[in-house]
Amino acid sequence: MTIKGSAVLLRPVITERSMSETNGGRYTFAVAKDATKRDIADAISQSFKVDVIAVNVIHVPGKTRRLGRRTGTKPDWKKAIVTLAEGQRIEKYFVEGV
Repeated sequence: MTIKGSAVLLRPVITERSMSETNGGRYTFAVAKDATKRDIADAISQSFKVDVIAVNVIHVPGKTRRLGRRTGTKPDWKKAIVTLAEGQRIEKYFVEGV
C-alpha cells in the first residue's frame, strides 16, 4: 500500500543527536506508522529534490505517563533516519516552525 507524499512525512525530529548527524548527511523524520522504506524514500526525494541512499526505520514505543493516580501512555510512533547522497543537504530542515 502506498501513501501520498505529504501524509508520509509528519515532522522533522529536532534533537541534539539528530542535528549532529546532519553534518554526515543523515536526517531524522517522524513518519506515518504504516509507511514503508520505499514510501519514505520517495516522499523525501519528491519533497526536497535530493537523492536518498538509505532509509533506517525505528518503531518508538509510547512512554507511560501519570497524572495523579491515573496512568496512561503516549502513542507509539515511527521515525526514519534518511541518508542522502554525498554533498546534498535539506535546507528546509533547519527552518523553525516547519
